[in-house]
Amino acid sequence: MEYKDYYQTLGVGRTASADDIKKAYRKQVRKYHPDVSKHKDADAKTKEINEAYDVLGDADKRAAYDARGRAYAGGQFAGEQFDSSSDWNGHFDFGGAGADEFFADLFAKAGGGRRGGFQMRGDDIHAAITIDLADAYHGATRTVSLRVPRHAGPGRTAMAEKTLNVTIPRGVTPGQQLRLAGQGHEGHGGAGAGDLYLEIQFSPDARYRVDGAHVYETVPVTPWEAALGGKVAVQTPSGTVEVAVPAGSQSGRKLRLKGKGIPAATPGDLFLVLEVVLPPADNDKARAFYQAMARDLAFNPRAA
Repeated sequence: MEYKDYYQTLGVGRTASADDIKKAYRKQVRKYHPDVSKHKDADAKTKEINEAYDVLGDADKRAAYDARGRAYAGGQFAGEQFDSSSDWNGHFDFGGAGADEFFADLFAKAGGGRRGGFQMRGDDIHAAITIDLADAYHGATRTVSLRVPRHAGPGRTAMAEKTLNVTIPRGVTPGQQLRLAGQGHEGHGGAGAGDLYLEIQFSPDARYRVDGAHVYETVPVTPWEAALGGKVAVQTPSGTVEVAVPAGSQSGRKLRLKGKGIPAATPGDLFLVLEVVLPPADNDKARAFYQAMARDLAFNPRAA
């Protein structure tokens, strides 16, 4: 039976730390997951990656794997052949039938003290969910579909689609993670499933920019509103508000509405960024108006 080098599968060295192994696993899953990968063997590759992490991601199993591997491979791991008559009874291939029996026997021989079947909590799933800014202000419900591996018999997995209705709570901010307990990968040997973590992302919006819980909104104003000042109605994510534009305002001026940003635990502020918009000179009357301004105001914005 050919030895499977799980370190090579994850692309890490044999002295890699637990954190390095976890990072490598997530990187490989993102690369080969059938939802995003165009690799022709994405399903099989994902199965190999999960199989490797099942072993190397658990300290006890990793120690037993290393110890028994050295005993049979003499320290030469990749591609070595094993004596199938050994006391491992051909169970070194973790992906085949009898995997549960293998682990029960493995931990007994490695001094792990575990008998009666292998158990391990399922891995967590990390994914992203994109919402609109209005969802952060008011809350929403979204439907999420994921492809996840499911047990398909001893030592085998198959990809299946899972659909969930996710409640987006009011006040979420970019980068925040929503935890859905028990919605991750299935556990082994009766152990519980992992959790699903959804990272909040916002849809691009030409009018709004989000920074944490603060929101920046571009507000177009006329030249006379900017020069003379006055009140204007502005449609914000939380509804229409009337704001006072100070006389002499220029493009880029910010008007702060305290606490009108995303209603998080600590509410953010809403910053209205003024943008002076000129009316087009597309008819005789408009052109005459601009000519009169040029003559009467003698204004040069480039003058020192």
